[in-house]
Amino acid sequence: MGKYSSLSQMRPPKPAPKGPHPLWRGIGCLMILLVPAISISSAYLTIEYAIANKWPVPYQLMGSARLPEIFYSTPGLSTIFSPLSDIPNFYANALLSIIYMILIGGVISVIYAAVYGMVGPSRYGPMDAPPTGVKVKKYKR
Repeated sequence: MGKYSSLSQMRPPKPAPKGPHPLWRGIGCLMILLVPAISISSAYLTIEYAIANKWPVPYQLMGSARLPEIFYSTPGLSTIFSPLSDIPNFYANALLSIIYMILIGGVISVIYAAVYGMVGPSRYGPMDAPPTGVKVKKYKR
């Protein structure tokens, strides 16, 4: 409380926004669906292209997936995991799609950081003190 003002004359503080804007939540949900779909399809096309052009692909990753016998002997597990053995070059596609997911996520993060740095809120708020102009030199003995 200042010298010439009272609490009855002061306005209540503006409430802080709760969470991100709903538009950002929608974009995030869309990206959760799009990034894996793009990476899986691009991995499948890349493996097909690599095989057609005789690129050196590790032979351990090629061929269909073979799971332990417990997955095939149990009726519930065989129903869930038997479609995996029908996918050609499953391990190569899975590994390459994970690599693509990491790359796409990294590119999106860098782009987001650049855009946020340009249009985001200022570094200092109205209640912050301005940065000091003191330049510190390295101490030498």
